[in-house]
Amino acid sequence: MTATHSLGWIGMGRMGYPMAERLLKAGHSVAIWNRTRAKAEPLAGKGGTIVDRSSELSGQDIVFSMVSTGKNLEQVYFGEGGLVAVSAGPRPKILVDCSSIGIEQSEAIRARLTQLGCEFVSAPVSGNGKCVKAGKLSTVVSGPRAAFEQVEPYLATIAASGVSYVGEGELSRICKIAHNVFLGVVIQNLAEITILAQKAGVPRHAFLDFMNASVMGSTFTRYKSNALVNLDWTTTFTPTLLRKDLDLGLKAARDLDVAMPVTAATREALQGHVGALLAKDDPAQLDKDFAALIETVALAAGIKLAPENVPMPTGLETEG
Repeated sequence: MTATHSLGWIGMGRMGYPMAERLLKAGHSVAIWNRTRAKAEPLAGKGGTIVDRSSELSGQDIVFSMVSTGKNLEQVYFGEGGLVAVSAGPRPKILVDCSSIGIEQSEAIRARLTQLGCEFVSAPVSGNGKCVKAGKLSTVVSGPRAAFEQVEPYLATIAASGVSYVGEGELSRICKIAHNVFLGVVIQNLAEITILAQKAGVPRHAFLDFMNASVMGSTFTRYKSNALVNLDWTTTFTPTLLRKDLDLGLKAARDLDVAMPVTAATREALQGHVGALLAKDDPAQLDKDFAALIETVALAAGIKLAPENVPMPTGLETEG
């Protein structure tokens, strides 16, 4: 179908900026709001219209959001000067949220929006900012089918690797929580086996090269290998955000009577990493990428890591 709606965007973080940028590069007109205006202003040079308040996006047909927490989403939607807080005047027909928030939070937001006559599409994504730029982001989507069909062309531009519609309501939220639980389990175990191999005498780059070429290799193991080999902790996702998602997964497991012992063990291992960072009395440590947990695993094995200075391909070469 032809994509002809007026679009708004909320959130210019590590993910939101390149996602909105993809819409602009595809030729769409996008009005953008971010709490810190300066972060959005570079997109003005690429065709974006920067506004001063989220309420200024209320006249757009479709408004996307990419924020850190459910509390932040509630604030930008319903808070003072929020997107739908005005008592009179236009409101967006469809709101599409790409953030990772809890199921109950999303249900409550959906109910409030429905009362205001707005449709709500939940579209959390899989990947990081580099994935967005490389055209390898994917998204899982739930909400009213008719609303999804209207936003699908835009989501396909943002998440070029795939758009998966899974049904009504908050089903995409449970999919995203399950996805991030798997992310946590994989990075923890990948760190453990990499340290196991290193302590036996295998360089990290050699071991990860083998793993990536094996049936166990994946997009994720490949793009994290450079970080694990060269200790590059450029942030894609923080350990505290990962901990939040593991907690959401364990809560869902309790609510649905699903045993998740591996997830529980991973959550406690991650807490050990967070505790080790807190003990350094340096708040910036918590902002390092979650892959840095390999340092905590190594110390527990009696190893202090050093960069191997061997470039590792990530598979995330940016699209032209």
